[in-house]
Amino acid sequence: MTQHTQTHATFVLERRYPVPVDRVWAAFADPEIKRTWFGGGEFVDVSRSDDFRVGGTWTDDGRPGEDGPMSRFRATYTDIVENARIVYSYDMWLDDAHASTSLSTVVLEAVDTAEGPATRLTYTEQGVHLDGVHGPGPEAAAGREEGTAGLLDALGATLTAGR
Repeated sequence: MTQHTQTHATFVLERRYPVPVDRVWAAFADPEIKRTWFGGGEFVDVSRSDDFRVGGTWTDDGRPGEDGPMSRFRATYTDIVENARIVYSYDMWLDDAHASTSLSTVVLEAVDTAEGPATRLTYTEQGVHLDGVHGPGPEAAAGREEGTAGLLDALGATLTAGR
């Protein structure tokens, strides 16, 4: 009999970007801008779509390198408040194994600084990591947090490119 496991994890990440809220918002709402920071690097895209509206879906399939396993990302937007909040639920698969289900909340807040307008982004993810697809449960959860931190850093690089 196959043993099934699940590990529940929650993490919160904060970033401050030296750009106004509407620029950070656009990096989530505009699929062309999102493509510059979500994925990328060694990640080879197979297919993408993004219907940024409540009830809309966001998909991103690809491989980490030419020979890596197929990663499938399927999200549904459940709440969108322009320039303030995005909530979506998502599932991830690695090859054909269901790796996790998560609920993510992105909150954007305007911050005034001596250098001008900035944005504080708070990202909260609550997830269940299934059957050790990315390794034992706690390691999978820690890996997800690390990967998400990298995406938020890539977002920051996109927002500040050419400044």
